[in-house]
Parts: sequence; structure tokens; C-alpha cells
Amino acid sequence: MSPQKNIYEMDAKKPYVVAIIIQLIYTGMFVILKAAFNQGFNTFVFTFYCQAAATVLLLPIAILRERKSWCSMSSGLLLKLFICALIGMEVVNLKSAYGIAKVTGVALCLAGVLLIAFFAGPALSPINHHHAFHSGQTPSAPPGRVTWIKGTFLKILGDMIWSLWITLQAALLKEYPNKMLVTVTQSVFSTVQLFVVAAVAERDISRWKLGLDFRLLAVLYTGFVVAGVCSYLQVWCMEMKGPVFLAMWFPLCSVLTIFCSSFFLGEIVHLGSILGAILLIGGLYSVLWAKSKETMIEPCSEVNPVESAKDEKEQNKPEVHQEDGRGKNEEETSAYTVERVYPLV
Repeated sequence: MSPQKNIYEMDAKKPYVVAIIIQLIYTGMFVILKAAFNQGFNTFVFTFYCQAAATVLLLPIAILRERKSWCSMSSGLLLKLFICALIGMEVVNLKSAYGIAKVTGVALCLAGVLLIAFFAGPALSPINHHHAFHSGQTPSAPPGRVTWIKGTFLKILGDMIWSLWITLQAALLKEYPNKMLVTVTQSVFSTVQLFVVAAVAERDISRWKLGLDFRLLAVLYTGFVVAGVCSYLQVWCMEMKGPVFLAMWFPLCSVLTIFCSSFFLGEIVHLGSILGAILLIGGLYSVLWAKSKETMIEPCSEVNPVESAKDEKEQNKPEVHQEDGRGKNEEETSAYTVERVYPLV
């Protein structure tokens, strides 16, 4: 195996590794947030603090590294991005096996979410009885059915808004390919917006204080690791593989969160959650398989017309009888070179 092919395969695997790292980071965030919210941390105050922490981390870096690349964003560009978000959706060809696999994968993910929401099933005992994040407080009663359904619909609504956001993000990267500036600008705007919302929603100053507990850990982890590092990784991943590729990995985060919540927090896991997790994983890999096959086909469809035209041009050249053997060897070498350059064909 040539070194060029090894480098090609390593570059092709990077988005998959980064996507898994992103899901692991989000899983840690959800577990830590659950422990912090159990201690009475206000959600509005938390969102402001985490965005402020991300801004403090990223803004000095952006000023030092990208001070020559700052550019303004006009209202015309914002309108263009909105239109790109509406029409720049994933292409699905239902006449191909890969298009059917995409639709099937999305349907499996949706079925998994609905199964987790509406079918609890028998409760399963926690995996670990000595929990690292146990606060010593009596566990609260499980939420009622109405609260559970409300939470499910809010989660679906949040995922829909997040999907719209990453679609806008993908369009934005076409106009502004600088990933650091995109991340920092969003972080600064989010900090200002969330401060206004948190100031209106929570006017008790004592609720804004942070101590040496899970609330401070949640702010530092979410602000520095999630909103800072993870946001940059998301932008890179979307630039490499597109928004649909990144979005389809998030069911893995739900599965990991279920098991980590049971292991670290002693959360009760029901059979419906396990079955829904299996459907989510199946849907995820169905879509990823379809997109990987499409990636293999695209270079072939792009190269073959060019190579066909080149072969036709070579055939129209006058024959030179003295170099018949040499011409034949060059033709074989050319065919071999094309095969080596495009190993996926």
C-alpha cells in the first residue's frame, strides 16, 4: 500500500473521529449538567455563563491570530444565507439503494426517539451502585407522564432549531471560510443575547453566585470545552462533510447519555430507552453507510467523462509504427496510474 493511499485513508477517517469526539464531549456535558441542575442551578444563568466563558477563551485567540481577517456582514449576506438554508438541503435519490438507506436511517432515528418518549417499559437496575456524582440528597421522584411528554416535544423542537442552525452554519462557511472567526462571532453575539434573557428571567443576585461545586464545573466544562473547543470542531466537521453528516451523529450522544446517567448518577433506565437506543444506532449507521457509498461514487462520475474524452483523443492521433511497443506500454501505464490515483473506483 503506497504512502499516498495511506494519507488519503487517514484524511477520510478524520471527520468520523472528530464526530465521535464531539458526541463524547456532549455526553459529558449532559451528565455534568444533570448533576448541576439537581443542585438548583438556574438554566438561564447557566447558559449565559457558559457562553461568556467561551467568549473569554476564544476572543483573545481570534484577536491575536485573525486580526487581519475581520470583515463585516451585510444585511444582503444574511438574506442570502437564509435562502441558502432553505434550498441547501440533503439530496435524496429514492431510485438508488443509497437514497433509500438515507430515508430508512432517518425513519429509524425518529422511531427510536418516539419509542424512548412514549414507551417506558420495565425499569432496569442501575449498572453501578456507587455513583461518582452522588450529592447525598434524596433522589427526586420520577417525572409524571405529562412532564415526560412535554420534555420530549421540547427536545424535538430544540433539535429542529439546532438542525436549522447547522444548515445556516454550513451556508455561512461558504461565504466566510474562516472557522475561528465564525465561532468567535457567534459566541460574542450569544453572550450579549443570553445576558439580556437571563437578567430578565432571574433577578435574584444570589442565584447568580457560583461556588466550588458542580455548578462551577458545569460552567467551565460547557464554556471552555463545549462552546469553545467543540464548536470549533463542529464547524470543521461541517466544512469537511456537510451539516447532515454532523447531525446524524447526535443519536449516538443520546445513547451514551443514557448509559452514563445510569452509571454515574444512578438514573433509572427503562427497557424502552434501550430499544430506542438500538433504533437510533441503526438509523445513524444506515445514513452514514449511504453517504460513504455516495462519496465513493462521486469521484468516479466526475473522472470518467474526462478520461473518456482523453482516451478518444488518444485514439484519433496518427499511429507511429516505430513506437508501437512504447505507445502500448504508455497506455498501460496511464491506465494503471488512473487506477492508483482513484483507489475507490
